Amino acid sequence: MTLAVRVPEELSARVPAEQRGPGLDRDGVRLLVSRGTEVSHHVFGELPGLLRAGDLLVVNTSPTLAAAVDGSVGHTRVVVHFSTRGDDGRWAVEVREPDGRGTTRARACVDKGTVVRLPGGGRLVAEEPLSPRGDRLWWARVSGAEVTAVLREHGRPIRYAYTERDQPLSVYQTVFALPVPDGSGSAEMPSAARPFTARLVAELVSRGVQFAPVTLHTGVASAESHEPPYPERFSVPGESARLINAARSAGRRVVAVGTTAVRAVESAAGADGVVRARAGWTELVVTPERGVRVVDGLLTGLHEPEASHLLMLEAVAGRAAIDRGYDAAVRGRYLWHEFGDVHLLLR
Repeated sequence: MTLAVRVPEELSARVPAEQRGPGLDRDGVRLLVSRGTEVSHHVFGELPGLLRAGDLLVVNTSPTLAAAVDGSVGHTRVVVHFSTRGDDGRWAVEVREPDGRGTTRARACVDKGTVVRLPGGGRLVAEEPLSPRGDRLWWARVSGAEVTAVLREHGRPIRYAYTERDQPLSVYQTVFALPVPDGSGSAEMPSAARPFTARLVAELVSRGVQFAPVTLHTGVASAESHEPPYPERFSVPGESARLINAARSAGRRVVAVGTTAVRAVESAAGADGVVRARAGWTELVVTPERGVRVVDGLLTGLHEPEASHLLMLEAVAGRAAIDRGYDAAVRGRYLWHEFGDVHLLLR
């Protein structure tokens, strides 16, 4: 799915909402609401009034990692983006080049056996491509250092060229993020949840909105091409499965906060629509042909017109709703990307 709209460069959110003016907080972003093809415009702080008592929000608790680390291949400087921790101790990584502006560009010369020297004496060796679809991401093994320690001591959040400057890791953590004992997390922030504040969560709870936590550790997206999702680790706890099933049985709405939450909960749903406790790896790609079995709505950021995530949005709300919503977002000068505005899609 590719949208016909063109997103002007000036609609990229360059800094977080709370840095755009005095008195602003994370919830100082705009909220576009699509109910079918009907569009309305709000601020995010109005969300409690747009949901109903009994609605269930599915939220991703994955913490964001300081996943970008400087390194070198021979005498060439590189930046390693640590994407996904494998069960065998290896990490899926993307090796990129500094672009001189504090961000990076694609690097195409990684082969089997490529060695990257890391700060602190670590050594990363590329072993095999993650996917037969391409060689952007490689399974690599690190020796001489623990990856979690390297990220903690030398890492920084992954930053893309549309942002203005580096930000501390705290800017990339959502209010729902929980630490993981093995040091796993998301290479890129589950950004749909970023506008939530503790105050807003408390107001939602006071109005009868429920929360079901799930976990999906998202990997490194491609900044240059929009590849379909690859396998990611996820977990749907038994209590969250019970909450989701109870909501659906009672005819209450299940609204996923972010495409990661959709992928997790739909991966735990059987063909009968019943969600069961599950944990492991998911290869599920939600498309209009597959459809959704559980979610009735989706709160998400605004995606590039070529993004593969748009297929998931179409599965939830239909093509006409996406076309109408994105046209309204461009005309309304909404802001894109992880620090930008958000879109609530309801069937």
